[in-house]
Amino acid sequence: MGKPTTGRALLWLVAMGFFMQTLDGTIVNTALPAMARSLHRDPLQMQQVVEAYLLTVAILIPASGWLADRFGTRNVFMFAIAMFGLGSLCCAESQTFGQLIVSRIIQGIGGSLLMPVGRLAILKSIPRREFLAAMSFVIMPGLLGPIIGPALGGLLVEIASWHWVFLINLPVAVVGIWVAAKAMPDLRYPRPEKFDYLGFLLLAGSMASLTVGLDKLAQFHQQNNTPLRWLAFGAILMAGYWFRAHRQSAPLFTPRLFQVKTFRLGALANILNRIGTGAMPLLIPLYLQIGQGFTPFKAGLAMIPIALAAMITKKFVVQIIHRFGYRLVLLRISLLQTLCIASFALTNHHPLWLIMQLFLLGTLNSITFSGIGTLALKELNDELASPGNSLLSVIQQLGFSFGIAVGGTLLAIYTQLAPAHQSILWSFNYTFISIAGIVLLPAFCYWRLPHDAPKQRHH
Repeated sequence: MGKPTTGRALLWLVAMGFFMQTLDGTIVNTALPAMARSLHRDPLQMQQVVEAYLLTVAILIPASGWLADRFGTRNVFMFAIAMFGLGSLCCAESQTFGQLIVSRIIQGIGGSLLMPVGRLAILKSIPRREFLAAMSFVIMPGLLGPIIGPALGGLLVEIASWHWVFLINLPVAVVGIWVAAKAMPDLRYPRPEKFDYLGFLLLAGSMASLTVGLDKLAQFHQQNNTPLRWLAFGAILMAGYWFRAHRQSAPLFTPRLFQVKTFRLGALANILNRIGTGAMPLLIPLYLQIGQGFTPFKAGLAMIPIALAAMITKKFVVQIIHRFGYRLVLLRISLLQTLCIASFALTNHHPLWLIMQLFLLGTLNSITFSGIGTLALKELNDELASPGNSLLSVIQQLGFSFGIAVGGTLLAIYTQLAPAHQSILWSFNYTFISIAGIVLLPAFCYWRLPHDAPKQRHH
């Protein structure tokens, strides 16, 4: 689909912001061992660097629309780029692990606003007949981020240092602010809808507490029940939000969404699947570098098949689901995902076998993400479509954050339990098998779907 004829500077600006966001979501993973050595940390306990960014993005998504309406799309978008650049600079200058975590949160504040505000500006300023072409143009650079991110991160670590993983964002941020000042329209509502501050705090606190609790589970024993306290506190805050949402005229997310069966099942399947698949971008680069002796650049190159397969498969997902139906496709793919992830427990990979594994994983992930995403939204009416889409975005980001926490926790637990004569590969192998078990859980959601007839036949 061609590029629309209007607002080209705006489209390039939003595309650049989306590219920055997706690139930074993957470029860090291959640099984690180098960061760990520099900051005197165990490389197997670096998952909080990734969690901090993903969790911040998930928390701030519900506020993005209100902020744009209140302060204007131009101001908020420029603020987002500035915060992303400032966070990147702070990450590069971090001298301690704690400083790096705080810096990633700052970076996440900017990253959380880039795509939602950019998409809103396009929706309100581009003619509707050109909107699909506009979004297709914007999304394409973002799809390249996961492809080049891991390899670029590994290359920068080898030829310079891990600091350049963040420093490369600075010139892009400077150019972005300059272009935004000229190309981003200043769209706002004089009287935006009232924002549910208390509901936002309850939901944000719950997501943060649950992530911290999952991250600290490896430390759980009879003398230290701190992880359970965090998890309990997160559950209480979530219950508080649920109680409040039932009594609010305009909650952040209406509970009526969960009265729609397909949304309820799709949302649950989303978070369960992404807990499992979300752990893999953390585990695979660590496994290849620490367990298999790959260099950072070689480990980054090995991740390319996942993103490349996902991009290729997206073109065929709709036809596959229309022909065979959600239930059949998602059940079969769930089983294949489980077997694929479990296969990483086979040690001493041949390079060709590893490429096949990674390509298959990317293909299966792409079908699943598209399938459960459209499943959740397909039966929502016009009134529920917008809040349903926003909530699904939160669930997806939160699922990835949980996945990083669970993956890091399982690896830490198995490292503690490993027999003295076993290498680190033993811990990775059992972690992969456990993650495979988690990925199978959404099958119970798919099993409850109706035996839906195909929407259309392709001959």
